[in-house]
Amino acid sequence: MTLHPFTYHRAESLADAARALGTPEAAPLGGGTDLLVAMKESLVRPETLVDLRRVPGAGDITLHPDGSARIGCAVRLATLATHEGIAERYAALAQAAAAVGTPQLRTMGTIGGNLAQRPRCWYFRGGLPCFKNGGSDCLAERGENQYHALFTDGTCHAVHPSDPLVALTALEASVEVTGTAGTRTLELAALFDGAGRNARGETTLATGEFISAVLLPASAAGGDQFYEKLMQRGAWDFATVSLAAHRRVDGGVRIALGGVSLTPYRVNSSVEEDVATGGLDDDSIDALAERAMYDAHPLEHNGYKVWQAQALLRRALRRLDPRA
Repeated sequence: MTLHPFTYHRAESLADAARALGTPEAAPLGGGTDLLVAMKESLVRPETLVDLRRVPGAGDITLHPDGSARIGCAVRLATLATHEGIAERYAALAQAAAAVGTPQLRTMGTIGGNLAQRPRCWYFRGGLPCFKNGGSDCLAERGENQYHALFTDGTCHAVHPSDPLVALTALEASVEVTGTAGTRTLELAALFDGAGRNARGETTLATGEFISAVLLPASAAGGDQFYEKLMQRGAWDFATVSLAAHRRVDGGVRIALGGVSLTPYRVNSSVEEDVATGGLDDDSIDALAERAMYDAHPLEHNGYKVWQAQALLRRALRRLDPRA
């Protein structure tokens, strides 16, 4: 399958990139590992690709003395996986970046593109008229759905395929968004608000806006944090279910699940609060793992994900218990 004709624009600044992306016919280019595949599948047909990799600061990791950080949108996943400062401060992010795909994909893929990638649902990617592809219904809901969502905020039952996104959710990250109107900051929940109801995409970005950086707060640094991923194959696969957790230095706990939703899925705050209190026995851990999945609505073929998520949660809760 050949690509349709397009022009290439190498952005030299954030303002230049915003201007070039100011029409619906333009698309941002990072590593291209998902974009070019989506173009081959005719899911998107941009007339102009705007390369963000030469924008000043796009490839930089800035670690601030207070524990916060700014990660430019064009930072490679392989860099995040091997960067000593990232591993020391934000271990969950380094582990999640290392879990992405193959070494080749990590070397090419960028953090901005990874967060903005489209779902890997076979109905959507196959060009069938699902909700995200011009139809009115989610074809997976009553079809082949073994890898689909347990939680949805709308019609679509696909899941977000990003590993780093799960870690960033647990670490309370936000994104810097740039467009023709300037730069703003969005929490991840706001970036993906209504993803299951949005027929045109998964983010709330306006035309011309792009993720210019990932921002980590000082509270994300240190503590006990980790990322774990379950896959159908032993390696180089998307997660069936994944989990990122962080016990902050101040004792607060955040837990996020991946492979279960089209948006970053935070575990119920009451579960996190009970974990932060500590002193949990096995029965309490089992009860909390079940409570965390109380609102799950498995489809015909993906009920196994509930058991996988509970298994990951039980392991995480034992590790996060300060009295263990």
